[in-house]
Parts: sequence; structure tokens; C-alpha cells
Amino acid sequence: MAVAETQLYAKVANKHRNKSSSALLESLLAKGFPAHIAQKALAATGQKTIEDAAKWLHSHCNDPSLEDPIPQEYALYLCPTGHLQNHLQDFWKESKLQCGKNRAHEIFPHITLCDFFTCEDQKVEILYDTLKRVGDRFSQCFPPSISLSLHSSTSYLGFFLGDSHANILKEFAQAFSSEASALADCRVKPCLKQLHLTLAHKFYPHHQKTLEQLAKCINPGETCQWVAALYSRDMRFVHYQTLRVLFQYKPQNIDELMINAGDFIYVDPTQQSAVSEGWVIGTSHRTGCRGFLPENYTERANESDTWVKHREYVFVRALRFFTQTENEPNENLNGEVHNPSMSRSVVNVLSLQNAQQRRGVLVMRHGESIDQVFGKSWLQRCLTANGKYYRADLNFPSTLTKRKDGVKHFEYDPPLSCCGIFQSSLTGEALLEQEVTVSSVYSSPALRCIQTAQHILQGLKLDQKVKIRVEPGLFGWTKWEASTAIPNFMTVTELAEASFKIDTSYRGNFALSSLVPSENYEEYVSRSSAVIKQIITACPSKGKGVILIVGHGSSLMSFTRPLLGLPAKDRSDFAQAVRKIPSLGMCFCEEVKENKWHMVNPPVKTLTHGANAAFNWRNGIVDD
Repeated sequence: MAVAETQLYAKVANKHRNKSSSALLESLLAKGFPAHIAQKALAATGQKTIEDAAKWLHSHCNDPSLEDPIPQEYALYLCPTGHLQNHLQDFWKESKLQCGKNRAHEIFPHITLCDFFTCEDQKVEILYDTLKRVGDRFSQCFPPSISLSLHSSTSYLGFFLGDSHANILKEFAQAFSSEASALADCRVKPCLKQLHLTLAHKFYPHHQKTLEQLAKCINPGETCQWVAALYSRDMRFVHYQTLRVLFQYKPQNIDELMINAGDFIYVDPTQQSAVSEGWVIGTSHRTGCRGFLPENYTERANESDTWVKHREYVFVRALRFFTQTENEPNENLNGEVHNPSMSRSVVNVLSLQNAQQRRGVLVMRHGESIDQVFGKSWLQRCLTANGKYYRADLNFPSTLTKRKDGVKHFEYDPPLSCCGIFQSSLTGEALLEQEVTVSSVYSSPALRCIQTAQHILQGLKLDQKVKIRVEPGLFGWTKWEASTAIPNFMTVTELAEASFKIDTSYRGNFALSSLVPSENYEEYVSRSSAVIKQIITACPSKGKGVILIVGHGSSLMSFTRPLLGLPAKDRSDFAQAVRKIPSLGMCFCEEVKENKWHMVNPPVKTLTHGANAAFNWRNGIVDD
């Protein structure tokens, strides 16, 4: 760019910037905020309104990094709107439903024009001016529609742009890059390689055909208005995981984080190894504060959920144009909220699938067991000197199930706590409210699993219609559950005599005598895969209803991944994931077509509750 031209642009930019942003800055300065803090708040909120910036400053009053001169990172994307965007959102939803989440789901549909670059807070307005100015120059040559062709490989699926249209966009990106770099003193790199709109990325190779079939339902020639949008993100948390908070949590200790429902938390996976089980340490996007928080109060969010849209330039069909400058409500960038007018082609595919009677498999962990609360030595706490059971705490069951070999074998085959019974009944009632039809129930031989299945059936009001099939092969990984000896489980006859609704005619796929202590991981994976396939085969493929499997924490992964055609996880990853599964944690698989399964949201939410410590009324009340 010529020096005279650069100076001219600088004058225009400065004039426009002083006119549009000075009022925002001056209002914050009048409130007593330092200039660099006010500029940081404006940049973090997209320079939209005083209210947004003031709210951000109020939330970040305890942010230890508030004074740090850390700029935002910015990127320029070309995003579709209109009918094409609706098609893409439908694809996003259905691909996640049938094949699980892949890397493309982390970001909304887009074509990258300029990848992320840094810009000082006080110079962000220059980027806005540059976007408008370059957009105005290219509006006359911007194509009414963009040529898109589908390309597929074992790890990538997406649309490639035709060369003539791609060249125009590359020139647009190059012009924005050159002017923004010169005027805002930042290094902006345009995307000059093959321009593309990604549909799926880093997925399992065996999902390629399914994704291709769904992608063919998208008509790339649909009516579309293209928007060049400028987004920003916090550069400190680029390689972190993003969590969304589901429930409010008020800190109990000084090192814990105050969180509200809807907050986003940045978590560094490399810093979690030393954190107590069930907790994570993270930084709040809303406040900038860092601390510990309960992991089961959160769920995984998408990478772009915390990004801020600053300005956009809309290339209108019929070669008219305008620049978006008004404040707009926040959008869901990842297509989780969809336009109700679903594309006809995708609707046809879904209608065809739903026309068939689908089977479902609901796998869940047992309810809270007594040893989870009182430890492995729980039995010693509730036995008298002559070996009689008594209720040492209200969370102990009022009585123990009668068994011929006496109470000593409960130590390694513990029952549910009273809270565990409540959890199980509540889950059954919730399934009934959602009109879930359970057609068959399989349970691990562990007493806590059988009790869970019984109370779920009672909640469903099916305990007189559906009987529990005790399947030894559903027992957890014996390295964890039975490291020295296999527990002496209650027999089917004993269970039936104790009023459990047991299918006494059922013969397990895996003999109880075949369970061995401390089996290795490969043996456990092989056993689980074989048993789940045998259960599925035994249940009618055309039968309507849900197969309920009640097992252990390890069951959720070891029984669902074979159904989905996924390989076993690495042992360390498996152990880390299982430790996070709570009591009554569940996952749900649905059959799309014969022997073709995908994972969907469970029909009910998991029950979350806080810890309740033992209490002695003497402590601190009458004792000195």
C-alpha cells in the first residue's frame, strides 16, 4: 500500500473511530475507570454498549489479570445465513446424534478468511473500519452465490470452494490483511490455501459413510446471504477445555470458585492430575477468577461458545450491501438452537428412520451403596458384639436382606444406602414421567445393582410385569471390584425368596464361575463386548422398548462403545473417565437401523446432590 494511501486511510479511520467509540470510552472514564481498563472491557464485549462493558468490569473486579496488558485474538470468518445455514445446522445436529461429536462441532459453520491474530485493545476500532471499507470495495464483485463441491476423506468432510469464487474471497482477505496490518500495527495472515467449509473433522473412519449420506442432504446451491464477521477470543485459554456450568455452586472453602448456571469455565487438562476426584480447577470466563469446582456441576461446551462477535459485513444478494453496527442479542454459535423449518431432505431421512421401531439400550451405574458412604469397613460399624445388625446411621438400611451364609458376605457385596434406594426410585419415577417403555432388565449379580434395578422397576410401575435377569457377565472390572476374590453373591433362589422380582428361568451368557479376580483390562473389555452383543441378540430386533442394563461405573463405557463400533479406550483414559461417573450415571444408545447404533441424550437427567457429613450434636454446642 502506498504511503499517501495509508495516511489517507489512517485519517479516515481516526475520524470514524473518534466519532463512534470515543463516547463509549468517555462514559467509562467518567465512571472513574482507568483508560486501559475501560479499553480492555470494550474490547472484551465487542464495543457494543456501555451497559455490556460496565457489567464486564463489575464481574471482573476480582480478576487477578485485569491489569495485565493481554490483548484479544481476532479472526475473520465468512459465515452463511438463510436456508443454507439451516441445512448446515440440521447436519450439525444429526451428525452429532448418529456419530458423536467431532472437531467440527467445536465451531459454527464458516469459511476462514483470516486466522487468529492479536490486536491491541485501543486499536480494535481500526479493524471495524477496515472491514467496512474493504467490504464496500468488494461488494460489486462478490458473487451472488458461491460454488461449493463436497469432498470427503477418512478424517475430513466438507465443501471446497470453486476456484473463481475462492480467488475473489482470497483477494478480499488479502486486502483486509494488508490494511489491518498497516493501520492497526498487527500481523494479519490471510488464508490463501484451499478455501473450505468444514462439515466434519477428526471423526472415526467407520463413520465416514454415514456422514457422507447426511452431507448429501445439504443443497449447497440453496439461497444464502454471506456475512464476513470479526470474532475474538481470550488468547490465554486457546488450548484449554471449555465447560458450561449447569448448577450454581457457592464456595465452602477459600480456594473454591463461585459459579452460576450458564457460566463458562476454562480448564487446563494438564493441571487436573493432582486435583481431588470429582473436582476440577479452572478459570471463570465471567469473572476471571480461578479455583476449584465440582465437576458434576458442569458439562463440556464448544470452543466457540465464549467467542465474541464484534462487527460483520453482510454481502447482500443482488449486489447490495450494508454494515452491521447495531447491538444484537447473543447468538448460539454452534447450531444447538435450530431453525424450526428443517430442510426437507433431512426431514425425509429422519422420518424414514423414525418410521421404524427403534430399540434402545439404557446403561446405568447402580445407586449409592453403603460402602461408598462409610468405607470398606462399614460392616464393623453396624454389628453388635454378638454379630447382630443395627442401624448405625439413618443412611444405613433399616434391615439387611436375609441370606443363608449370614451377614459377613455383605462386606464384599454391599447393599444400597437409604439414599441409594431413594435415587433409584426417583430415577424410575422420572423414566415413567418421560413414558419410557422398559421391555427387559439385565443386572450385574452385585446386590447393589439388583436393588437398583428393583427400585427402578417399582418407580416405573413395572415390577409386576418385567423381571430382572441376573447376568454375571455384567459384573464390573474385577481388578477394581474383586481384586483378591470374587464376592459370594446371593443366588437367584435367595433373591427370589427375598422378594426380588428375578427371572429364575434365565441362564446367563457368562457363567459366574468364569469370573476371575484381578482380570486384566483386555480380558474385561473382551468379556463386556461379548456379553452386550449376546444380550442385544437375545432381545427382539423389532421389539419396541428399552433394554435396561444396571451395572457399575465401568459399565457405561465398556458396554456402549462396542455397540457404537468404537475401539476400547486406553486403560488410563478409561480409568480417568470412570472415576467421574456418579451414582445412577447413565448413557443411552438407540438403534438407527439393524445393528447400527448411535448415542443420544438419556431420557432423564442425572440426580446431583451434595455431601452430608456425619454430625454429633455435642460438638460445638454443649462441649467446651
